[in-house]
Amino acid sequence: MKLRQPILTVLGHVNVGKTTLLDKIRGTAVQLKEAGGMTQHIGASFLPIQVIYNIAKNLIEKYKIHLNISGILLIDTPGHEVFTNLRMRGGSVADMAILVVDINKGLERQTYESIDILKSRNVPFIIALNKLDKLEGWVPTNTYSFLESLSLQDERTKERLDYRIYDLVSKLLRLGINAERFDRIRDFSKYTAIIPTSAIYGIGIAELLLLVAGICQNYLKSRIAYTEGPASGVILDVKQETGLGTTVNAIIFNGIIRKNDIIAFATKTGVITTKVRALLMPKPLEEMRAPEDKFLSVEEVVASAGVKIVADNLDEALGGSPLFVVTEENKEAILNKIKEEISVFKFKMDKEGLIIKAYRCWRWWIDNCIGR
Repeated sequence: MKLRQPILTVLGHVNVGKTTLLDKIRGTAVQLKEAGGMTQHIGASFLPIQVIYNIAKNLIEKYKIHLNISGILLIDTPGHEVFTNLRMRGGSVADMAILVVDINKGLERQTYESIDILKSRNVPFIIALNKLDKLEGWVPTNTYSFLESLSLQDERTKERLDYRIYDLVSKLLRLGINAERFDRIRDFSKYTAIIPTSAIYGIGIAELLLLVAGICQNYLKSRIAYTEGPASGVILDVKQETGLGTTVNAIIFNGIIRKNDIIAFATKTGVITTKVRALLMPKPLEEMRAPEDKFLSVEEVVASAGVKIVADNLDEALGGSPLFVVTEENKEAILNKIKEEISVFKFKMDKEGLIIKAYRCWRWWIDNCIGR
């Protein structure tokens, strides 16, 4: 069975190190280009399989691991609560997810929300228990492997780590999730794996990437099976680009999209079709939001991939809308399918305009600042 690149989304609470973890993997600095150092848009970048081989070389050779996938498409989602809608878009297109949790803080508000999103969409996930370097007594080591780093720690530090892990395990169990440290799991279809990581030092990312690849190619074959034909995907966001006009960043998760294809997507007033004028892609390991170099213009894009689409009439495109390449044969069915999907998210209000309720913030400021 020919497998496409699995789509991996990264979720979690604010400031748990999601983008820093991806930056360590990609060797880029996307986070530094974000306002306030915080991710504010969904981004996508392609991780070639050779990068995984380079990072996890020792483990691959030791355990004679063979990887069948050609790479991983990474989607980075914002963790702050104001970006709930964006996180829902990220979760909806994912084949698998990494849920990042702060080792000292455990489950937080957006962690629970992220779990709900993943469970509602039946997206399997593993947990990166991040900021391992902040664990009391942990001595950072120059290795990408958690197991190698663990072997160099003293017994008291290992006990502290186990305490943190099993505190998390017990809280996850209350949510109906069976979890365990990854090297103690025999059947990954029954347990959610926990991999301790340090985004700063890169500890644990070897096991993290190998587990993602292994679970995808062994347990999710039918989900990531490659299919030819007209593309299907989802619009992540709509952006104005100098010299290009309005463009959309999209994830193509099935089939092929070509220059001059006709695409269909949703707007506030209904479903429209338009012709693709150009397809632009960042270079491998560069990220759609902040590429180091100019985008590459390509004639076609094969799933799975993140792509910037240039076309007419994109101003009203809705972020989160399904996107399809339409032909004469499938046009009517596709238009009806998009209408069905977006009808779930439509709602009506008896108020117009923007309503802001800020009493709690004002009350807190009076009590804690003026009151003192």
